[in-house]
Amino acid sequence: MSETTASARPPAASETTAGYRAWVLIMLFVVYAFNFLDRQIISILAIPIQDELGLSDRQLGLLGGIAFAALYSTLGVPIAWLADRKSRTSIITVSLVVWSGFTAVCGMAQNFWQLFLARVGVGVGEAGGVAPSYSLIADYFPPDKRARALALYSLGIPIGSAFGVVAGAQIAGGNLGESLDWRAAFIIVGLAGIVIAPIFKLTLREPKRGGLDVKPQTQAAKLQPEPGEAASAAAPAEAADEKKPGFFGVFAVLAKKPSFWFLVFGASCSSMMGYGVFFWVPSFFARSFELDIITTGWLFGGVLFVGGSLGIILGGVLGDLMGKGSKKMYAIVPAIAFFCTFPMYIAGTMATTPVIAALLFVIPTGLGLAWLGPTLSAFQHLAPANMRAMASAVFLLINNLLGIGVGVYVLGELSTLLTPAFGADALRYSIMIGASLYLVAGLLFLLASRTLANDWEK
Repeated sequence: MSETTASARPPAASETTAGYRAWVLIMLFVVYAFNFLDRQIISILAIPIQDELGLSDRQLGLLGGIAFAALYSTLGVPIAWLADRKSRTSIITVSLVVWSGFTAVCGMAQNFWQLFLARVGVGVGEAGGVAPSYSLIADYFPPDKRARALALYSLGIPIGSAFGVVAGAQIAGGNLGESLDWRAAFIIVGLAGIVIAPIFKLTLREPKRGGLDVKPQTQAAKLQPEPGEAASAAAPAEAADEKKPGFFGVFAVLAKKPSFWFLVFGASCSSMMGYGVFFWVPSFFARSFELDIITTGWLFGGVLFVGGSLGIILGGVLGDLMGKGSKKMYAIVPAIAFFCTFPMYIAGTMATTPVIAALLFVIPTGLGLAWLGPTLSAFQHLAPANMRAMASAVFLLINNLLGIGVGVYVLGELSTLLTPAFGADALRYSIMIGASLYLVAGLLFLLASRTLANDWEK
């Protein structure tokens, strides 16, 4: 092999320093935080948006759900197919610019349909952000550290969401300037994301695919290569890169792994409630306790930051530690968390003061996100290295269509239907009904645990 060929290859993660891998994870986390910041900010801005544009809960549910989820979910699959073949860092960079730009455009909308189309644009951009990131993390971190790495990456969900809620409330509430409103909030956070894009692209390198998934027999071949075969023995990742299965080829592999589908639909049930709560709880606080937007932002921002961060970290650590003994624990740990989440959401919605409600919501918020680290790690092991982005996209397609598209809209629709009977408390009962989905999620994860060890990529 010539020096030119060798130098042209992307670096293997094993050839990078621990400090650089930490930087990669930090940058992916920052981009993911902006992903959820731009996605979640509308939940706190729904209060002034609803007042100015005269929208119903049904229309808000469409803005937070179907408008965003339709193309976000479906475009994720072809973009992930591209990510299994082309530069993942470039795809993420372009996606960041697109969704940030459309977030800024949301601030210019004058009616429901203009805001709806701008939210569609945000979804189009965000479609290319997550699956390629999962794939990059799998190529930068070895199997025994992936759950924790993915859990740390997933902290972008609660931290980005919390920052979006707090920042949106501060801007729209006039704390940063009396002339600023909900429109300014969209524009400011959108432009901030565009500033991050060149930093991300210029500092992240594309690693070899599957470079940390060398099997024992391949390692032996590397130690004693046959004459003239050293290059092929030393580059299992490149061999993986050469074989790029088509869309149906990926499904053919995943169809033989029932645990993958139990995890996908279990996570989707959780996300239906999780995304729904993330979107509607600010309005619940404002209506049921008559709080202003700034107080609501601080309360719910604290719930997301504390509960979400602790749940994701502990879920990832427990999944890795317990998974060393039995792979099925990657499904059992989240299942237990789901079963505990349901009663805690009931308790939170029944609270009589906003502070008690916020404190109670911290617990199910953490428990409801504990699945992310262990489950996302399991997905990376249930698919071969050259199918990871596509496998992640299949999961994201189903999870987001049901979680964002259905979950957010259904809770809003329920609230609209219950309003004649319960008035301002309609949203309280809508959340209580939706919380039962966590019981279904727990059952599906228990079913996944029965075959997870057999489906794990050897």
